[in-house]
Amino acid sequence: MVNLANDGWFGDSSEPAFHLAQAQLRAIEQRRFLVRATTSGISAVIAPSGEIVARAERGAAAFSARITLRQGATPYQRLGDAPWWAALLGGALLALLRRWRAAKDGPPPVTVVSTHSN
Repeated sequence: MVNLANDGWFGDSSEPAFHLAQAQLRAIEQRRFLVRATTSGISAVIAPSGEIVARAERGAAAFSARITLRQGATPYQRLGDAPWWAALLGGALLALLRRWRAAKDGPPPVTVVSTHSN
């Protein structure tokens, strides 16, 4: 995978480092090498484990690293967003079940405590 970016408009902030961390997560998620090339941020080659294999700070001209291409579909390519939709549907069903049970049982009994003294 290749990630092209221009982090120049962030100036001297921590945002380029944050974007590099996001790229590491993407490499782990896809189980692929990721080459991040930026015009003014942090360029890097990231292994499928998230390890930074090579890195060039702002203003560096070039670097090199050896990568291996992997074959086959990743878990996300196979399943897509289905696990997240299943979790959302399961949560909605549990909420509806709880509401249905509360409606079926009726309102909870009310206990009135008097604090009036003579």
